[in-house]
Amino acid sequence: MLFVYLSILIAAVSAVAGWLGASVVHPGTGKQVMIHSILSGEGLTYVVTSALKNFVEFPPLPLVVVLMLGIGLAQQVGLIEAVLRRALAGVKPRYVTLTVMLVGIISHLASDASALIVPPLAAMVFLKMGRHPLAGLAAGFAATGAAFTANFVITSTDVLLSGITTAAAGIVAPGTTVSPLANYFFMPASAVMLAVVGTIVTEKIIEPRLGTYTPDPDDDAESPAAEPALNGKALRNAGITAVLYLLAVAIVTAVPGSPLRNPETGGLLKSPLLEGIVPILLMFFVSTAIAYGVTARTITSTSDIPALMSKSIKELSGFLVLIFVAAQAIAWFTWSNLGLLLAVHGAALLKSLGIGGILGLVGFSLLTAALSLVIASGSALWSLEAPTFVPMFMLQGVNPAYVQAAYRIADSSTNMMVPLSPYIAILLGFIQRYDKKARLGTLFSLMLPYTAAFYASWLLFFVVWPALGIPIGPGETFHIGR
Repeated sequence: MLFVYLSILIAAVSAVAGWLGASVVHPGTGKQVMIHSILSGEGLTYVVTSALKNFVEFPPLPLVVVLMLGIGLAQQVGLIEAVLRRALAGVKPRYVTLTVMLVGIISHLASDASALIVPPLAAMVFLKMGRHPLAGLAAGFAATGAAFTANFVITSTDVLLSGITTAAAGIVAPGTTVSPLANYFFMPASAVMLAVVGTIVTEKIIEPRLGTYTPDPDDDAESPAAEPALNGKALRNAGITAVLYLLAVAIVTAVPGSPLRNPETGGLLKSPLLEGIVPILLMFFVSTAIAYGVTARTITSTSDIPALMSKSIKELSGFLVLIFVAAQAIAWFTWSNLGLLLAVHGAALLKSLGIGGILGLVGFSLLTAALSLVIASGSALWSLEAPTFVPMFMLQGVNPAYVQAAYRIADSSTNMMVPLSPYIAILLGFIQRYDKKARLGTLFSLMLPYTAAFYASWLLFFVVWPALGIPIGPGETFHIGR
C-alpha cells in the first residue's frame, strides 16, 4: 500500500510540475528535459500500455524467482536445516557463541526462514552447556536479523537489492547494470567483523545481565534430546556434489580462452561468469539439494523435484504483489522525469552544503536507520529510497554499489528493533518459552545492544573501507569509472 500511495503522489506531483512547465537539464546529454504529467493524455496512455512491461522487465523479478528455485528446493528437502544443525553440533564450549553468530549469518541463504531455525537451535545448545538459553536465542536472532545482509556467499538478498539499484541507476544512466556481486568483497569481511562483535556483546553484556538460568520444573519447552537424528550420509553426498560442481566451474573458468571469461580482456571482470552468477548458483543449489534429497529419501521420484520447487515458489506470492506495484511506481517516477529532477537538485544541494562522498553516505545511512524502524520490509524501503538517492549520489560520482551498501548496513542493523516486524512476535514467543513473564521490554532490552554495536561498528567499517582503497565488489571502486 505504501507504493500505491507513492504512485498517487507521483501522479499528482507530476501533474502540478507539468502544468508549471518544470524542466531539468540532463547531466549526461546537457539537454533540457521537461517534466511529463502522469495525468495527461500521454501519461494515461503510458500507464495502461506499459504496466505489464514494467512488471516483467523489473530487474529483481527474474533474478529472485530463478535463484529461489534452487534455494527453495534445498530448503524443502531439508538440506539447509541439516547443515545448520550439523554446524552447531559438537562445538567446543569456548567457540559456541562465535559459531552461533557465523552459522546465523550463513543461514541467510534460507532468507527469512533462518530466523525460525537458528535462534531456537542456539538456545538449545546454550542450555545444554549450562548457559542461559536466552543468551543463545539473542545471539541467534542478532545473527539472523541484525546481520541479515552480511554473508560469505551470494544470496537472494544480493540479487533483489542489486536489481532495484539497477532500475534506479537507469534514471540518470540508462543501461547501467549493478551486479549481485556489487558488494561481494565488503559483505564477507563484514560477516567476520559482525560475528566477532556479536560474540563480544553476547558474552560481555547479555549473559552477565541475564545471570544464571533456573529452568521451570514444569517446563518441557525445549530439550536437546528432542533434536532429530542427522542424516550423515545425505550430508556427505551433498558435500561431495558441492565440491565436484565448484571444481567443474573452476576448471572450465581456468581454461585459456574459456567462454566464461571476458572475451576482450581474458579476465573475470564483466565476464559471463559474473554476469551469469544467478543461473550458476541455481544449478549449485539444485544439484546439492537433489544429492541430499535422494539420499535422505525426501526425493523419491523425479516428479518430486518440480513439486518441491513449486512449493517454494508459492512463498514468493507476497513478493510478486509488492514487485508489481513497486515496478509501476518506479517506472512512473522515471518516465515523468521527477526522479531526474530530484536527483539533479538534490546533488546540487549536497554540493552547496559541502556534503558529499562518504560523509553524504553516512547521512543517508542514518536517515535509512530511522525510516527502517517504521517500514518493516527491507526491499520495500530500498524500492522507496533507491530512485532518489542512487541517482543523486551517482551525479556526485559515487558508485551505486556504495549507496546500496550504506543502505544495507542501516536496514539490517535495525531489523530486530522494528515494532511492525512479524519476527518481533516470533522472537517474543521463543523468549516466553524460557521466561513466561517476558514482554516487549524484555525483547528490546536484549536486542538493543546488538543493534547499537552492529550499526556503529559496521558504519565505521564502511567509512574505513574506501580509505584503504579496496573495491567493495569486483571492479567496484568508490568513484564511478575509476
